[in-house]
Amino acid sequence: MGVQSLQAGRWLNEPSAWSLNDESLTVETDDRTDFWQGTFYGFHRDDGHALLTTATGDFTATVTFEGRYEHLYDQAGLLLRADARRWIKLGIEYSDNVTNFSCVVTRETSDWSVIGSPSLSGPQSVRLTRKGNTVFAHRRAENGMWDMMRLCDFPSPASLEVGPMACSPQREGFRVRFTDFRIDPPLERPLH
Repeated sequence: MGVQSLQAGRWLNEPSAWSLNDESLTVETDDRTDFWQGTFYGFHRDDGHALLTTATGDFTATVTFEGRYEHLYDQAGLLLRADARRWIKLGIEYSDNVTNFSCVVTRETSDWSVIGSPSLSGPQSVRLTRKGNTVFAHRRAENGMWDMMRLCDFPSPASLEVGPMACSPQREGFRVRFTDFRIDPPLERPLH
């Protein structure tokens, strides 16, 4: 476990307050940050925080993190990005006083799917597996097993950026600690 691979990462929207060592990345969000493109709400935002590294070809990226979710849409997890109009964010998002495992897929416009998990506390893990033009999104359940949340078409260049992300669309100062980030060869059987 650790976040050593992030030492060579680059910030997309570097937050004012953050720290990184071999064991963890800690982020405190700036005011009203988010990633979203259009759907339903009508706004276009690309100012969330993400510390990204390059991944080429097929791979599985995994992140472990914990935050204190208190305000509407506080969110943290993993961002997979081709550009401002093609990206996937996967993690925890706070909505209606419930922590949700959340996945947003953006291909020009954003969509949003959630799995309500009202009692989440402590570290959580999510992963994205890219195989060709397909991405699989998984969350680690309380029993330690990986549950698939999403299978989506994601045409994109061979080289993408991926890494930990955090946003707080309604406030500043959402604090998240990432304790593991890694990029591995793709899962052989991401469906089962």
